[in-house]
Amino acid sequence: MHVAVAADPAGGGGELRPGGHVADLAAAVREREGDRPRWVWADAGEVYPGLLAAGVRLGRCHDIALTEGLLLASEGRYGEPRSARAAYARLRGLPVPEEHDGARPAQATLFEPEPEGPAVPAIDVVEEVYADQLRRIDKTPDPHRFRLLVAAESAGALIAAEMSHDGMPWREDVHDELLTGLLGPRPVHGMRPAKLQALADEVSAAFGRPVNPDSPQQIVKAFKSAGLSVPSTRSHVLKGVDHPAVGPLLAYKELARLFSFHGWTWADQWVRGGRFRPEYVVGGVVSGRWATSGGGALQIPKVMRRVVVADEGWTLVVADAAQLEPRVLAAMAGDRGLARAAGEIDLYAALAQAFGGERQHAKIAMLSAMYGGTSGDAPKLLAVMRQRFPQAYAFVEDAARAGEEGRVVRSWLGRTSPPPSPRWRELVSGPEGARAARDRGRFTRNFVVQATAAEWALVMMAVLRGRLPEPARLVFFQHDEVMVHCPAGLAAEVVAAVGAAAEEATRLLFGATPVRFPMEAVPVTCYADAK
Repeated sequence: MHVAVAADPAGGGGELRPGGHVADLAAAVREREGDRPRWVWADAGEVYPGLLAAGVRLGRCHDIALTEGLLLASEGRYGEPRSARAAYARLRGLPVPEEHDGARPAQATLFEPEPEGPAVPAIDVVEEVYADQLRRIDKTPDPHRFRLLVAAESAGALIAAEMSHDGMPWREDVHDELLTGLLGPRPVHGMRPAKLQALADEVSAAFGRPVNPDSPQQIVKAFKSAGLSVPSTRSHVLKGVDHPAVGPLLAYKELARLFSFHGWTWADQWVRGGRFRPEYVVGGVVSGRWATSGGGALQIPKVMRRVVVADEGWTLVVADAAQLEPRVLAAMAGDRGLARAAGEIDLYAALAQAFGGERQHAKIAMLSAMYGGTSGDAPKLLAVMRQRFPQAYAFVEDAARAGEEGRVVRSWLGRTSPPPSPRWRELVSGPEGARAARDRGRFTRNFVVQATAAEWALVMMAVLRGRLPEPARLVFFQHDEVMVHCPAGLAAEVVAAVGAAAEEATRLLFGATPVRFPMEAVPVTCYADAK
C-alpha cells in the first residue's frame, strides 16, 4: 500500500490514507495537489512512477530516503541504511533492517512487523521520521543551506521519474539506419554484425592465427607471441604498439562498444514508443552527481545524437553551463580576481592575461587546482595561480589538506564526503602512506567543487521545471546539460526560462555574487545540431 503525508509550506501536516491501489492514491493526490502541498514520501522513486502513469504530476516533495542519506553522512554515519523503515528503527531503538546491494526496499513491504514490537501504521512512521528529520536538519552546520540541499535532492527524485516517464525522443528508424551503416544488417542472436566480423577476421589474419578480439587474454597472448609485451588492451595502450593488428583491433573495439551498449538489443530494452526511457539514480555518485541503473543515459556517444530528433512541430532546447566548476570555485572562495574573470562568458579567455596571454595555460592551471594535477606545466602554472588568485587556491588546498589528514569535507550546501576507509588508514600509516594521503587529498580537493557544481545544476533544474510552460518537458540531464522537448512555438519562452533558472539557482546558492553562470540554450530539431 502506498502512503503519503501532505505538508503545507508552513510545516503543518495532513494525513492521506488512500487505499492500496495506485488509482485510489492518484485520485486522492489529484484532489490535494491544487493546494500546492509538499508531499512527504518514504521513497518518491517508488511511488511517483505509478502516479505519473495515472496522469498525476506533483509540484514538490520531501523524499525521506534521500534526505536520510544526506543526514547520515552529515552526522558521521555515512553508508548506514537510509530507508524510512531504517530511520524509524534507529529512532525507536529497534533492529535496523539492512539494505541489500544499495537497493531501496519495496514500498509494499516498507513497514512489516518489527521482530520486537507490533506492526506500525505506515502513515505514523512517515510522520514521525519526517518530524525527526526536520529536527536533525536544524542541527546541521548550516541549516539554511542544508534545507535547500534537501529540497533540491527531493525535487531531483520527481524530475528523474518524470524524465523516465516522458522519455527523450528517439527515432528508431534513424537508429536502425545508423547501426546498419556502421555495423551491417542486424545479425541473428549470438552472431556478430558483418562489419564487426570482418574486422575480427582482419585481427586474426594480422596475428596469423585465430584470435578473439573480445578476449583481452587472447589479445595479450597474441602480442606476446609476436614479441610485443602489452600491459593491457586499453585503446591508449594499443595506440603505442607497432603491429598490423592494432588498426583493425582499435576499430573493432569502438564498434563493438557501440553494438553492446547502444545496439539493437539495447533499443529493444530501453526504447519504447519512440522514447528513450532510462532509469536515473539521484545522487548515485558520492559527489551528488546522478547515475543510471539502466540505459546508460549519461554515456550517449556523440554519433548517437543523430537519433535524438524532436517530434513533428516540436523542438529540442539544449543548454549547458559553460565552465561550471571553475565558476563554482570562484563563487565559493570569494576570490575577487577569479570572480571578475568568472563574470565573462569565456572564463579561461578572461584569465589568459594572468598566464602570459595563453588561454590553454589558464585552463590547465584551473583544472590542476581542482583535480590535483602535477604533471607537465601544472606546477609552474599553479604557482602563478597561487600568486594571482590566492583565495581560490587556498580554498582547494584546504580541502586537500583535510583529505590528507583523514577528515571529511562538505559541499557548499552541506553534502558530506565519505570518510576514509579502514584500508586507507592502514595504508596511510605504512610505507605507502604519503601516496595514499595525496590520493585522498585529490579526492576531497575535487569533491568540494564537483559536489557544489552538482548542487547548482540540480537547483537550476528544479527551478526550470517550475518555469516551463505546458506542455514542455525536461527529457534529459547530464551533469551540466539539460534538454527540453517543447512545441516549436514555445522555444523562445523555454530559452528565456533556462536563462532565468540559471540566474535564480546562482542567487539561491551564492546570493549576490559577481560570478556569472551562463547557460547557452539552443533550439534544434536534432540533438547532434546542438554541438
